Amino acid sequence: MRIAYLINQYPKVSHSFIRREIQALERLGVSVMRVSIRGWNEPLVDTEDEKEREQTRYVLRQGALPLIVAFLRQLLSRPIRTLRALALELKMARHSDRPLPVHLVYLAEACQLYLWLRQENVTHLHAHFGTNSAEVAMLVHMLGGPQWSFTVHGPEEFDKSYQIGLAEKVRRAAFVVAISSFGRSQLYRLVNHSYWPKIAVVNCGLDSQFLGKVAQEPFSPRRFVCVGRICEQKGQLLLLEAADLLAAKGVDFELVLAGDGEMRVEAERFIAAHGLESRVRVTGWISNEQVREELLAARALVLPSFAEGLPVVIMEALALGRPVISTYIAGIPELVEPSRHGWLVPAGDVGALAAAIETCLATGIDELSQMGQAGRSRVEIRHHADSEAEKLCALIRKQEC
Repeated sequence: MRIAYLINQYPKVSHSFIRREIQALERLGVSVMRVSIRGWNEPLVDTEDEKEREQTRYVLRQGALPLIVAFLRQLLSRPIRTLRALALELKMARHSDRPLPVHLVYLAEACQLYLWLRQENVTHLHAHFGTNSAEVAMLVHMLGGPQWSFTVHGPEEFDKSYQIGLAEKVRRAAFVVAISSFGRSQLYRLVNHSYWPKIAVVNCGLDSQFLGKVAQEPFSPRRFVCVGRICEQKGQLLLLEAADLLAAKGVDFELVLAGDGEMRVEAERFIAAHGLESRVRVTGWISNEQVREELLAARALVLPSFAEGLPVVIMEALALGRPVISTYIAGIPELVEPSRHGWLVPAGDVGALAAAIETCLATGIDELSQMGQAGRSRVEIRHHADSEAEKLCALIRKQEC
């Protein structure tokens, strides 16, 4: 079986879950062609991602001329299909937050990708994220390409489902993957009940880097780590407010913000303004191995998110035997059971977040260890990359029958 993966930007620091999924499919004997719209010159911190870049084709890398040629070639050889795809794209642009010329570029990208897939005898195209990558995949099928599907992660797709035409994509895809039951429920809201059977749950998975044998590192007496893009939806500023409350009470703790993002400058300003430099460290982007090291060096992962899909870093922390402090939102409660795997607090409640951190500091090592082991067992059952790839592979094979 020869399939293609389409992602807007790949590889990427925050997209290790896609790499794990592709590699797990290849271990099952599936041949996977990697295609990315852009990202051939983006900085990377992981050697595995550097290897992936060498195997990836980039649609926009050669500029506009190849796309124009591909469009004209498609228009001359398959005029009816091309005009139908154009009509669909005009429909998609009608309510989009992006101007019409951008959507015409999507069509040209689809023409180029269609030629590549035909040359490579690809039988199925799978896109990650319900945004422009899914739109290009949909157009490829309209042009005469293979069956297609896509994975929806959230929260961005759900925040602007109308503008990106998510319901139209669900209706036209062979099948749609959600990464949690919560995500599936949000897709159910968009389409008629008759489309529900094509929406399946395939969890993001971990590989041996996290699920292999783990050295029993001691729990830090006072360090917490928050891993993720520093942005509004992850809630790092609320975490810093909680840190300020704890510091004012004289609580002894350390906090590591592992990541980077559009709100890093604002976070660093807060740290400086409140005199938290001796307690809080910001790492910038780090590799998967460095994430692993930071988690093992911590007492617990703290992720005070306001909006999510189902964070992979929570799976990683539990797989390494570290409990989790997070929020009652999206797919998180499907994985983290309060008191069993850590603590969940109401999103946006700085007092509850500070109290959970204080409770974790007061919790004995034996109890923390029990939480971590229970979490690891849960992740091994629910989020193993190989078993989840088998689910996805079965969905793809079903379309070929």
